Amino acid sequence: MRAVTWQGRRKIEVANVPDPQIVDPTDAVIEVTTTGLCGSDLHLYEVLGPFLDAGDILGHEPMGVVAEVGPEVRELKVGDRVVIPFNVSCGTCFMCERGLHSQCETTQVHEHGSGASLFGYTKLYGQVPGGQAEYLRVPFADTLPIRVPEGPPDERFVYLSDVLPTAWQAVAYADIPSGGSVAVLGLGPIGDMCTRIAAHRGAGKVIGIDLVPERLARAAGHGVQVYDLSQYGDQLVDAVRSATGGRGPDAVIDAVGMEAHGSLGVKAAQTATGLLPDALAAALMKKAGVDRLGALRTAIELVRRGGTISLSGVYGGAADPLPLLTMFDKQIQLRMGQANVHRWVDDLLPLLTDGDPLGVEGFATHHLPLDDAPQAYADFQAKRDNMVKVLFHP
Repeated sequence: MRAVTWQGRRKIEVANVPDPQIVDPTDAVIEVTTTGLCGSDLHLYEVLGPFLDAGDILGHEPMGVVAEVGPEVRELKVGDRVVIPFNVSCGTCFMCERGLHSQCETTQVHEHGSGASLFGYTKLYGQVPGGQAEYLRVPFADTLPIRVPEGPPDERFVYLSDVLPTAWQAVAYADIPSGGSVAVLGLGPIGDMCTRIAAHRGAGKVIGIDLVPERLARAAGHGVQVYDLSQYGDQLVDAVRSATGGRGPDAVIDAVGMEAHGSLGVKAAQTATGLLPDALAAALMKKAGVDRLGALRTAIELVRRGGTISLSGVYGGAADPLPLLTMFDKQIQLRMGQANVHRWVDDLLPLLTDGDPLGVEGFATHHLPLDDAPQAYADFQAKRDNMVKVLFHP
């Protein structure tokens, strides 16, 4: 089959690889019909190379049709239309039963002290072959896939794999009061969807902050009060406070993560880390801070006293310095974590089968064949061609 593979820093290739097989009797194999390119995939493209091997298959946002099931699969049938969550979770362990699928005890990666395995996301998360491919092996076939109805196009459902539950959890964790205010840092796919979900769930004022004109215009088009970071600069905090009664927003969602703009020194450290031999680079990344914390520091400044910060952007350093004195003094509540996909499906699925209040159809800016993946990664990383969300169609 054809699959998107990592071959080195900023080097993506679509290669012929062996078709996936049933390994465990509870496995399934799906034929992938649509699969997304996620902002966190760019961390693999740029920063997390020390935890990848050449040939690793990327991608964690797939959906498709069941092509084969193992002999012990009872619920899933060949021909079922399914979305595959990015968490590899069993659905039956202590953590999964409590809605913490991203901490699944069956697939935790003990070697690296990590939570549940993830499709297509480095040795830190199990080195599981990913979903930017023509076929995908799916474990726990009776509990992991999300079955969706026939009829609407893939774009109606594919975001159940990651974008929708990640954004929904970010907004839920932000704990925005009814009619209250929220600022979203970063208007890529997750941040954009956070603004839509926040408005849907009753936020009275939704603020979006970015520095890419096309992303700002896109968010403004569905009612978000946008601020261009490149124009406001050091005045951003004062401007947002002025728009929120002088206090700051009730909640701030950081949808940017480890590669935020604003620290040339840490950018250089990230680049240098990527050039070290893998063993040295991996050790440095696990023991030292290599994140650019511009977005998180802005969130800490922005949020009102007693407010909440919700982190959905991916961070990777183990020793990142945080302004704990300020956080303590402002009595900031901080919530974070990988999305627990299955926990939110019951909330989200009705919004996809009864109308389209979140605007998921048309959410993608680019629909591409799988063979265009190398150029798509480069364009997405460089924010070219008005690219916000890419869907590949194998």
